[in-house]
Amino acid sequence: MGAAAKLLLAAFLAVGAARAQEQKPVPKGTRRVSIPGCVKGYVFTAVERTTDEAGSVNVPEGTHIRMNGPRTLIREIDAHKGSVVVITGIMKEGQFAPDGIGIGGRVRIAPPAQPGGLGNPIANQLLIDVEGWRPGSGNCPS
Repeated sequence: MGAAAKLLLAAFLAVGAARAQEQKPVPKGTRRVSIPGCVKGYVFTAVERTTDEAGSVNVPEGTHIRMNGPRTLIREIDAHKGSVVVITGIMKEGQFAPDGIGIGGRVRIAPPAQPGGLGNPIANQLLIDVEGWRPGSGNCPS
């Protein structure tokens, strides 16, 4: 291979690597977040933030978040059950602020979702559109 061909190949690879690292623009009313936690299927459970795995948003420990994304990506993340992973994705603004008043531990008191009813447990579910993940430090609580 000639010098010109090698130079052309190197330039092509550099442009491809730069495009692979580009992130999609964040839609209005949403935010790109990184959250450390544990996974089981499509359910992600936030763990306590540490200085090593600080995350980008304050999500209370034990918060369950439903992951949306390609099956191959979710399976890849799910293969790391028992270990902390940090997922990165898009969430709606204000979605990660818990309702009600914290009275200690993970206990919160909040008004009913519907007057006189029990509410819909799926309607208030937190969602994240997963874009990627990386290994975190530590093990998941059992």
